[in-house]
Amino acid sequence: MITNEDIERIKEENKKLKKRVEEAEGENTIIKGIGLNSPEMKALRVEVEELKANLARAKEDHQYDNLVHQKELEKILKKF
Repeated sequence: MITNEDIERIKEENKKLKKRVEEAEGENTIIKGIGLNSPEMKALRVEVEELKANLARAKEDHQYDNLVHQKELEKILKKF
């Protein structure tokens, strides 16, 4: 049988656990906020933008090369 002491002990443990959950959620929110605005994240965002720009230039270069090669092939094929 559960005694009043057991019930009070369970209530107290439940309060402690709820408090720990609230603290953990608060810390998680703080960490997320700091993490997204940290110098490291800002540097990574800049790097990502640079990589995107490099990729776009590489795609344009590739497209241009393909056009040049296509024209060269057409010239060669006209000769035959």
